[in-house]
Amino acid sequence: KLYLSPILDLHNGYLVTYTISERPVLNMVTSMLNKAFESIPDGTYLILHSDQGWQYQHKQYQQMLKRKGIQQSMSRKGNCLDNAVMENFFGLLKSELLYLQEFESVEHFKQELLDYLDYYNNHRIKAKLKGLPPAIHRQQALSAA
Repeated sequence: KLYLSPILDLHNGYLVTYTISERPVLNMVTSMLNKAFESIPDGTYLILHSDQGWQYQHKQYQQMLKRKGIQQSMSRKGNCLDNAVMENFFGLLKSELLYLQEFESVEHFKQELLDYLDYYNNHRIKAKLKGLPPAIHRQQALSAA
């Protein structure tokens, strides 16, 4: 089993960062935040939405967000509307990778997953982004700002 903890930009579906772990441990999400923080300036007043997993409720995770000036958002139990974009991402990942092939091992799956995440960001076009992949759309938006 592998666990994927991604951060997705709602503006363009860009996969900002992610971590992959064999267990759902706190380090998985704190490492993900540290990687994301490398490209996010302090005090941006971003909102980071997550589900109610214990890792996202952990004081260390919450303090990391607070120190960076990021507001944490979590829907109440049973309300998945705020998480719809991420659920769609995981649905795409399953239908475009997981359900299409048999994997020889966990390592084989992990390599295919890494390849898919690169494809998703850099090559998979989206109609709502005028036929661009998220990375190129993001790059264009940032250079225009």
